[in-house]
Amino acid sequence: MTGFRFTAPLWQHEGEGSWYFVTVPEEISDEITDLSEGRRNGFGSVRVAVTIGETTWQTSVFPTKTGTYLLPVKKPVRLAEQLTEGSPVETRLDLVDF
Repeated sequence: MTGFRFTAPLWQHEGEGSWYFVTVPEEISDEITDLSEGRRNGFGSVRVAVTIGETTWQTSVFPTKTGTYLLPVKKPVRLAEQLTEGSPVETRLDLVDF
């Protein structure tokens, strides 16, 4: 597996629903883009395994128009790890099936 570690703040998407995200830093997003060439799924998403604190799960990161990726953080993870908007999120992100 190809893995990355980073810390970035948790933020809530403005609009419908209560979607929370962590933005993958630009330099890591660039590496993900290079490594996933020809292997991306719908909407340009990339399958990942994520660990935040003691919680590990599989999801996808989604590309933005600015070239970074967004990591969705579901409510059960936020509750288990006591994360609120603005919390610094120490993240381990591994590309799946690489």
